[in-house]
Amino acid sequence: MPRSLPAVALALAATCALVSGCDGTGEPKSAGRTAGASAPALLWPGRTPAPEQTYEPNSAERPSPLKSAPRVPSGDLHRVSALAVAQAKVASMTGELDEDGTNRKIGECRAAGQKGCPVLAPQYRDLNGDGKDELLLGIESGKTFLFLWGFTAKDGVVTQIMDAGVTPLSVELSGHDVIIREPAGRGGYSLRRVYSWDDHLQAMNERVIEYDASRTTR
Repeated sequence: MPRSLPAVALALAATCALVSGCDGTGEPKSAGRTAGASAPALLWPGRTPAPEQTYEPNSAERPSPLKSAPRVPSGDLHRVSALAVAQAKVASMTGELDEDGTNRKIGECRAAGQKGCPVLAPQYRDLNGDGKDELLLGIESGKTFLFLWGFTAKDGVVTQIMDAGVTPLSVELSGHDVIIREPAGRGGYSLRRVYSWDDHLQAMNERVIEYDASRTTR
């Protein structure tokens, strides 16, 4: 049975009210102009910003030859065992890396980068700009600590040019630089350390240490 005219009119009025409203004739009407999106407004733009907090970088030690490491007559560190280099470094040290048996674990490794071996997969990059790759090793110690060791070949002898102990969020290579981000322990910010080649020291030197502006979490 067809619906009555009053019933249809009431249904139309209810529909208009639910959707966007209607004018007196039953036609839809605009809900108003939508506010346009805007960029954040900078407050007090003339105020002098606080200087970025920095620290005095640590000076690197002079390069140290690892005489017990395999010799590299060609100067190509890709041809020498990264694990043998790490083991030679440990043998040259007077104390333990930590109390977690890291020295023993390194001695038991069969290859760098394998599960259970504290010596991470070796990384190669020309750090001093001589056109040949240096060797960068990461040695895990405990749950969060990492020893970063860098080596070059000098007159056929594996020579250490970087020795840093960090608790990194990340380790990056950019150009000739090694960039490390660590928790800063204040407000979720991180510390940014940059190690670069120093011609005078003939080693990778900590050039920058500063708070990173970006917040981060583990």
